[in-house]
Amino acid sequence: MAISEDQLNNIKSVLQNSLRKKFANHNSEPASMPFHTKLLGKDRLALYQFIHSLNTNFGTTIFEPVAVQLASTKFKTAKAHIKVGDKISEKALFEIQKIMDDLTAANVKPNKPKEIDILKKVAKEGAIRKVKPTNVDVYLESNNGQVFLIDIKTAKPNKGGFREFKRTLLEWAAVELYENPESKINTLIAIPYNPYEPKPYSRWTIAGMLDLEYELKVAKEFWDFLGGEGAYEDLLECFEQVGIEMREEIDDYFKKFRS
Repeated sequence: MAISEDQLNNIKSVLQNSLRKKFANHNSEPASMPFHTKLLGKDRLALYQFIHSLNTNFGTTIFEPVAVQLASTKFKTAKAHIKVGDKISEKALFEIQKIMDDLTAANVKPNKPKEIDILKKVAKEGAIRKVKPTNVDVYLESNNGQVFLIDIKTAKPNKGGFREFKRTLLEWAAVELYENPESKINTLIAIPYNPYEPKPYSRWTIAGMLDLEYELKVAKEFWDFLGGEGAYEDLLECFEQVGIEMREEIDDYFKKFRS
């Protein structure tokens, strides 16, 4: 087992608390959808709307804290929802735009090590600009000083999303390198599960914008990276156990919609 008993108990607590908080705060009266209600029933509509609501903040309320809990024993530092710096050099901004233009025009293939080298060279060059990058979902620092800034995304991002993801990853790297030019910085996108399984993850032109080796971790690769080999399977089993243990509690919540 990759995940220790203590970790499993902590992850279970995260899941249980998240669901109970959602039950307490969710607008339990389904929106007025008379045709759907007549066809499917009020209880099924309530379940659908609850799941839809849960999905919108699943990353923040479940995936982020679970990821931090899972990484806490393998990494020196593991934190969720962290603000990065707010300074970047004009030369770095210029290089980021140049990288983006070349990738968009398919003049080059994504090469994260090369891109980081470029940003390192210009991290302090030119006037300094104030920026407001998006927050990092998961921040990790390994025992050998590697820094990982991770953005957790939905399983099926919008078609144009990967272009913005790439820019975010480059800006995070440039901001970190401005603060610490010698930083062993890694910035990447994590997708918690593969909706195409057992087929490989495939989403439009992802390979043309992200360096798949250095900038993307999907499903098992992501969770095993955080917790070690076998963590993904252990985590799925943990989710299932919580679902079984809370089955009566979940059923009770939706019983009131059957009348």
